[in-house]
Amino acid sequence: MEERIQQQLDFIVEVDKLKSIFRRTYIIDGSRRENDAEHSWHLALMAIILSEYANHDMDVLRVMKMVVIHDLIEIDAGDTFAYDVKGHEDKLEREIQAAERLFNLLPEDQAASIRALWDEFEERKTQEAKFAVALDRLQPVLLNFFQGGKAWKENGITKSQVLNRNKQTVQGSKAIWEFIQYIIDKAVDKGYLKED
Repeated sequence: MEERIQQQLDFIVEVDKLKSIFRRTYIIDGSRRENDAEHSWHLALMAIILSEYANHDMDVLRVMKMVVIHDLIEIDAGDTFAYDVKGHEDKLEREIQAAERLFNLLPEDQAASIRALWDEFEERKTQEAKFAVALDRLQPVLLNFFQGGKAWKENGITKSQVLNRNKQTVQGSKAIWEFIQYIIDKAVDKGYLKED
């Protein structure tokens, strides 16, 4: 078999492991935790549906690519819970090592392209990256709210923690940031999230 397609298929087989990386957030019916592959798919769909709420014109396909690849590194680095201060101490180091290994399974040109998209998401400087991050922040808020705040309650998460975690959303979408604030207030009213 040609080396290029062998590398591509090896990568595709390797990243199937994303389906086995579970997040702290539960799916909406509350029956189990969401996995990273489901999260990435949900974000790609949200990019299509919610793109009109971006602060600026942008390349929606680029956003979709970013959200599909942004968590691939968690195959090696693991999912670091958003509110885990200790886990964030070495998060970047673990993720860079993972990016080096995983993306370099691909042919050199594709490895560089995928790595550039991952770096762009992490740096949050482009309009596409800012919107991708806004979606990445919105999605767990939606899941938590619509299944009754199970993960928030289990981890003793407070309103200020969720607001602080999500405040950068405004850089990608003012409308999404306003909606997140509304949902957080409703979550407190319903007892899904602790006021502090």
